[in-house]
Amino acid sequence: WELRTRPFLRSAEFLWQEGHTAHATDTEAIATAEEMLGVYQQVARDLLAIPVIPGKKSSIERFAGAAETYTIEAMMQNGWALQAGTSHFLGQNFAKAFDVQYSTDNEEREHVWATSWGVSTRLLGALIMTHSDDNGLILPPKVAPVQVVLIPIVKASGGEEVVQCVEELAQKLKEGGIRVHVDDRPLRPGNKYYHWERRGVPFRMEIGQRDLKKGSAFCARRNNGAKSPLQIKNEDGSWTDVVSLVNKELDSIQSDMLAAATERRDQKTFRLSSYDEMKQKLAKEEYGFFLVPWAADDNNEEAIKADCKATIRCYPLEFQKEAEGKNCFYSGKPATHMAIFARAY
Repeated sequence: WELRTRPFLRSAEFLWQEGHTAHATDTEAIATAEEMLGVYQQVARDLLAIPVIPGKKSSIERFAGAAETYTIEAMMQNGWALQAGTSHFLGQNFAKAFDVQYSTDNEEREHVWATSWGVSTRLLGALIMTHSDDNGLILPPKVAPVQVVLIPIVKASGGEEVVQCVEELAQKLKEGGIRVHVDDRPLRPGNKYYHWERRGVPFRMEIGQRDLKKGSAFCARRNNGAKSPLQIKNEDGSWTDVVSLVNKELDSIQSDMLAAATERRDQKTFRLSSYDEMKQKLAKEEYGFFLVPWAADDNNEEAIKADCKATIRCYPLEFQKEAEGKNCFYSGKPATHMAIFARAY
C-alpha cells in the first residue's frame, strides 16, 4: 500500500504481476533475474511501444535486502523518468532470514539463491504519459481494446447500402482477428469522432454514400491525425484484402508510436561532463536523462538529490564500458559507472 497516491502510478492499493524463484547457484539466479528484465523490456517495447533503458540500480536505490536490483527506466513526455519494472537478485539474504533451504545431490541442506521480479498497474500510467495528448488517450494497436472503429455516415437516401457494407466489413475484420466496433448510434459524426479519439482507438474508418461509390473508406489514425482513403472494394464490387490492408495500417501505427517515443527520449538524453551543466538544465526545466560518468558514492548521491532533486535512475547496461578512463562529473574521481540521473515520478 502507498500513503501518498498519484493516479495511475501509485494508488492506495494496486494490482501487480510478481514472481519468485529459488536456485541452487548464484549464477542460475542472476541469469533468471536478467532474463525477466529482458521479458519486461520486451513487453514495454513490443506491446506498449515504450522504449525503456535496462540497467542496474545504485546501492541507495536498490531494493532493500537485494544483492542487485535491475530496472527498466522509461521517459515520459515531460522528460521525467518512470521506473517501469524491476527484477531483483536477492542472493541468500532472504533465504537465510526465512530459512529457505534445499537438499543438494549430496543430501546436504543449503540455503537457496533467490530472485524476485514484478511490474504493476504503474505501466498503465507509463502508457498514458508516454503517448497521449491533450485530446485524450493514444493507445498502441497491440493493446487497444478496440483497434478499429467503423462509423457509417447515413443520410436520408442510400442508408441501407452503407449500413450493409459496414456490417460486412466489420464481420471480415473480426474474422481476421481485428478488434472492431461499429458505432451506429444516432449521433452526429463529429460527436462520434471525438468520443473515440478521446478513448485512444488507433484507427477510424468512415463509410458514407460517396465512399461506397468509390469502393473506399475514409480513414484517420489516432497517433498523428493522418487521414487518407483506403480501398476496400475492387471495381467489380468484390472485396479487397481488407484484413491485410487494415493490419498493415495497425502495424504502421504501432511502429510509428515506438519510433516517436524513442526519438523524443533520445532528443532529451544529454551526455554531460560536469554537474553544473545538469544543474543549469534542471533550473531551466530542461528535463531529461543525464548520462554521466560517475564514481559510486552514497554521500555524493544523497547530496545531489538534496541539491537538485535528481536521482540515479540506473547504471545503463549498454553504456558501462564508456566509464573507462573518465572522471566523475561530480567529484572528479575516476568513474566507476556510467549513470543516468533524472527527475523521477
